[in-house]
Amino acid sequence: MRILMTGHLGYIGTIAVPLMQAKGHDIIGCDTDLFAACTFGTDIGPAAAIPNIRLDIRDLTADHLAGFDAVMHLAALSNDPLGDIDADVTMDINAAATVSLARAAKRAGVPRFIFSSSCSNYGAAGLDLLDESASFRPVTPYGRSKVAAEQELALLADEHFSPVFMRSATAFGVSPRLRFDLFVNNLTAWAVATGEIYLKSDGTPWRAVVHIEDIARAFLAVAEAPREKIHLQAFNIGSSAENWRVIEVARMVAEVVPGARIRIADGAGPDLRCYGVNGDKLALAFPDSRPRWTTRAGVEQLYDAFSRHGVRPEDFEGVRYQRRAHVLSQIAAGRMSHGLRWQLDDKAKEVKAA
Repeated sequence: MRILMTGHLGYIGTIAVPLMQAKGHDIIGCDTDLFAACTFGTDIGPAAAIPNIRLDIRDLTADHLAGFDAVMHLAALSNDPLGDIDADVTMDINAAATVSLARAAKRAGVPRFIFSSSCSNYGAAGLDLLDESASFRPVTPYGRSKVAAEQELALLADEHFSPVFMRSATAFGVSPRLRFDLFVNNLTAWAVATGEIYLKSDGTPWRAVVHIEDIARAFLAVAEAPREKIHLQAFNIGSSAENWRVIEVARMVAEVVPGARIRIADGAGPDLRCYGVNGDKLALAFPDSRPRWTTRAGVEQLYDAFSRHGVRPEDFEGVRYQRRAHVLSQIAAGRMSHGLRWQLDDKAKEVKAA
């Protein structure tokens, strides 16, 4: 298959590209490389070598999408703190631009649109394990933008165009474009860097979590599946067994990182985001792609990587690795507009797909 992957230089994309290539797929990227200065390790691997339509997703047209068998849409403002910078911009990028991209794909004759959605759609949902039929209760601009995108994409579905909604649980795991704003990654980083497992909430909320390699395998399965198995379907990505209270994950980190102790921030309270996720639908539909990573194994992977490469709080809480801080620093330096566009001539940067 010839697949356009937006966000291929990001946290998940740099893991997904080699996985797709190993199965023989031709991957073309689309990424303005917003986080080029945030590489963890020495390089980002195969994702750096594929052709890149280096455009803002808001500027893609049907001409850019001609000849593809699928669009795998990962690009987004990808977490709550980043989405909170400007709710209108978050809606513009995560919802309006997603729908515009899907319409362009449909006009270009691309039959499959695989959308990276989120279990944040479920928001404040309590303690039940939610399947894909659950109501949406998003509590942040990020969650609301993903809900809006799903609702609009569903209206585009017909016998020639198949949207698919991939609702990932909270991701964790090592990547060349590592994110430290994800709580499993963040707790482990604090433990390695300081000896303290620093909780910014009271630890009571429930979270469904999933390793980024398992997310990438789920996307691969849906890309390769027969149309009748995925047309206008939503899939939770995560194992039903991997739902944890934040404090329980903190205790795992304490068991893995020698000498680390849990510290709860002064005045910390419960997080409004509280939900558990049922991942059985994906596991039954695609048994070979059921999640393989446990949270404990992911913490061990992170501990090993942080021990080898070294981490400091000023890096993962500052502009080097923290997504929100990095974006705000680009705006302050005049390299990016408040609408989150590079202050450069995008046309001059464009590299057309071969």
